[in-house]
Amino acid sequence: MNQNAAYSSSSIPMTDCFNADYGQQLALDVRRGLCGNPKTLPSKYFYDARGSELFEKICMLPEYYLPRCEIEALQQIAPEIMRDVSRPDLIELGSGASRKIKVVLEAAAKGARRNMRYVPVDVCGEYLQDSALELLHHYPELSVLGIVADFTRHLQELPHSRQRLFFFLGSTLGNLPDAEAIGFLSDTAGNMNPGDHFLLGLDMLKSREDLEKAYNDSQGVTAAFNKNILNVINKELNADFDTDLFEHLAYYNSKEGRMEMHLQARKDMEVNVADLQINVPIRKGETIHTEISRKYSTEEIKEMMDKAGFSINRWVTDQQSSFSVLDLVVPKSHQY
Repeated sequence: MNQNAAYSSSSIPMTDCFNADYGQQLALDVRRGLCGNPKTLPSKYFYDARGSELFEKICMLPEYYLPRCEIEALQQIAPEIMRDVSRPDLIELGSGASRKIKVVLEAAAKGARRNMRYVPVDVCGEYLQDSALELLHHYPELSVLGIVADFTRHLQELPHSRQRLFFFLGSTLGNLPDAEAIGFLSDTAGNMNPGDHFLLGLDMLKSREDLEKAYNDSQGVTAAFNKNILNVINKELNADFDTDLFEHLAYYNSKEGRMEMHLQARKDMEVNVADLQINVPIRKGETIHTEISRKYSTEEIKEMMDKAGFSINRWVTDQQSSFSVLDLVVPKSHQY
């Protein structure tokens, strides 16, 4: 790992686990996804600086209920979880704007915060840096170490010298297919030490109407966010996608229990990805699948945690039971 450990008024210490092989991984993922049938692109490539900004706008939309429901649940559990930790690293996977970590920090006394270190983990270093600096403006007593990483590949690179409280919020787990989600949870459990906690946010099953409204907002912000993945590929791989030739498509797949986002071609076209030396034919009406967002039942959550080797220490929901936050630990019988 390369670490810049110098503090300044405009930077925080950063560890970069991601960019050394970012180009190679992006090229592999895009080639495989665009040459497949059906065509797909991994949702992690939404999140350059522009994509991160668009997602934060989504979180403020009236139709997008998830952040409000999750914060309501977090406000219930935060005081309890803060009583269980001492001098911890607060490790937030997929940290984004660090809005939710503020709920946890507010539940801790100022003196306690001096003994904590916040470790945001995100794929976009620029946005991570800006968000962490904004957080330090509100909590100057807090220590911060930013980690640019893909949490699905770099778990073992995370600090492990102190007690750790992991945060995996925003129902980000739901962006992974079930088998990958259980694999990720199992890997996380296997990397946890005695005394560590894992705070997990999960979106619950609800009506098709509410779900589809949340992913098809009236202002078109989600559509712009979805199309931004093509801008990333244009920039990083010298492709020539015209985003105006694609329509945002989001719908609930009841068989799989998940929302799906696609980009649907408005006409026949051929896209050149110069750095990969490929031309990709795309037919009118054909889609590129960009994201899933799994919605869970209570029984599905219990089964998933059992398979992953987690014990549910606490489980809270918002008032409408729309969103769950789980405090997970690894039983002694599962620790190595």
